[in-house]
Amino acid sequence: MSQEMFQKERTLKMRERLIGQSCRLFFPQDPVKIVRARGQYLYDENGTQYLDCISNVHHVGHCHPLVTQAASAQMELLNANARFLHDNIVHYAERLAATLPKKLCIFYFVNSGSEANDLALRLARQYTRNEDVIVLDHAYHGHLTSLIDISPYKFRKLEGQKEWVHVAPLPDTYRGLYRRDHPNPGQAYADTVKDLIDEAQRKGRKISSFFVESLPSVGGQVILPSGYFPKVAEYVRAAGGVFVADEVQTGFGRVGSHFWAFQLQGEDFCPDIVTMGKPMGNGHPLSCVVTTEEIAGAFTANGVEYFNTFGGNPVSCAIGLAVLDVMEKEDLRGNAVRVGNHLKELLKQLQAKHPIIGDVRGVGLFVGMLSQHICLSTDGPWNSVIKFKPPMCFSLEDAERVSAEISHKKRNGIQQRFVKVITVLLYFYRI
Repeated sequence: MSQEMFQKERTLKMRERLIGQSCRLFFPQDPVKIVRARGQYLYDENGTQYLDCISNVHHVGHCHPLVTQAASAQMELLNANARFLHDNIVHYAERLAATLPKKLCIFYFVNSGSEANDLALRLARQYTRNEDVIVLDHAYHGHLTSLIDISPYKFRKLEGQKEWVHVAPLPDTYRGLYRRDHPNPGQAYADTVKDLIDEAQRKGRKISSFFVESLPSVGGQVILPSGYFPKVAEYVRAAGGVFVADEVQTGFGRVGSHFWAFQLQGEDFCPDIVTMGKPMGNGHPLSCVVTTEEIAGAFTANGVEYFNTFGGNPVSCAIGLAVLDVMEKEDLRGNAVRVGNHLKELLKQLQAKHPIIGDVRGVGLFVGMLSQHICLSTDGPWNSVIKFKPPMCFSLEDAERVSAEISHKKRNGIQQRFVKVITVLLYFYRI
């Protein structure tokens, strides 16, 4: 039986009464009540269409028919505890393995990016028998207590930095310590990690891992300098630690030219652990940790069984397989390249006209405002980065619509918060 649909005002009042106030809405001054969606479009209770530049989770588009059909068909047949033997989980693991370096071959399926990163932290500590973690400034890796502890974006607002956490400078070549005019910013920023390792070791501490988003998101959608990951991995491994690449936001072909964003650092570079999440299930809760046989073996050797009731269940894996099928059939990585190139060129043209746009940087689409029925948002340490993170089916026409709206905003000086934006970032399409 379907639930009664309330008027927007009643829904808002009920939410304020029933839902924790720390669970905030998009556009809180005038929330949009969304009742249906398809592709890159959202629709409110009045049938008004909005262009969605926010929902990177809905990777292949909202309510994609092949994904919903796969979910429905498997749900009607079987959904069971993941500890029962079933084909879907091994088929899905095999498909994912084909996208990764060969040494990343052991999978653990879970239900959220936070859960994946928490498990990655456990794996790293079990394998290395060390505790300390190095992270980037402004990083965010999830909402569990273990992950708030390694997320400067969160812990600086709460209990502060733990002694076992070491924070490296964000490798931002636009605003950071070493900028684009530096002869080798990748090496220079990697050396700041080496300095942290040396300082920790002088204090008798031991490094378990370097935890990093392959393209820092909350930190401002930063495109990392070439050579940074390989050199950092060299330093971390020499200190007895492992390299963890957080691909929860950036994985599954969003950078276009590669399936995983860490591959932008070179075809020969391979992390020791990779986490993935958000886009995996196209809105269905599905995530994963993949690692090497050696690290997985150390986790098994502790003698404590690991199980996850829902992680890798038949329905979740059927959905994950359908997402991969859609990506291939609709050439969404190719679309990422084409649309990304086009949007970046449009925004470069705007940058030439408006000095307040400090940077257009690019492996994709990330931007922010709610106007003319376009849903966008801002991010970065000073909330100064307009970011795009749309479904991968975003079109050339959608790109032109967004560019035209930004130009209109600049020309008319509307919305002071928007006008003060100094960095426009393209992110989820390879430029």
